[in-house]
Amino acid sequence: MGREIYDIINDMAEVLNASQMQKLQEVLVKRLSENTVFDYLQTTNMDFLDMFLTAKHLEGCSDKTIRYYRCNIEKMLDTINIPVIKITTEMLRKYLVEYQTINNCGKVTIDNIRRSLSTFFSWLEEEDYIIKSPMKRIHKVKTAVIVKDTIPDEKIEILRDNCNNLRDRAMIDFLFSTGIRVGELVRLNIDDIDFRCFKPKENYTRSELLKVNEK
Repeated sequence: MGREIYDIINDMAEVLNASQMQKLQEVLVKRLSENTVFDYLQTTNMDFLDMFLTAKHLEGCSDKTIRYYRCNIEKMLDTINIPVIKITTEMLRKYLVEYQTINNCGKVTIDNIRRSLSTFFSWLEEEDYIIKSPMKRIHKVKTAVIVKDTIPDEKIEILRDNCNNLRDRAMIDFLFSTGIRVGELVRLNIDDIDFRCFKPKENYTRSELLKVNEK
């Protein structure tokens, strides 16, 4: 019967707006469930969340991502505190605005939370627990793009001139010529480099580079 309700509302999607579809769903559930028990209507918000996280874990999401999903979605469910099938776009917009105000969050943080909620409600829609995700009309939060200043060639030369040994100078050159992260450079070993793929720079022979790893 739960599937039949979904099919009815889906057929009416072209002639009803989101709020009308929500109302139709509530009426159908109320009228048709008087003598019938729908399993998905007995499912709690936390049950839905656990099923969602299980699905994401199966898809290969990391433990860190799973914890992030749980934290963001639990806070939303605790705050709105109504069954997920009744949560509307307006409720979620209000939640995000109030969350940003109370916690003094930046736009990047709010957009990350928005993405978590959007993923959750999209999963509910795909699994036919809700007719349409209320997050679809809540668009990406516009954030300022921070462009980092580049280091002038003059300052790079100052860094190179102040190196006390060949190892430090090689690291400075390697950082600026490849764009590698500092953390990646720290984990790099001499054996990780295939010297057959390139010619060493002038004044840097293979033997000199090999000595860098020994210092």
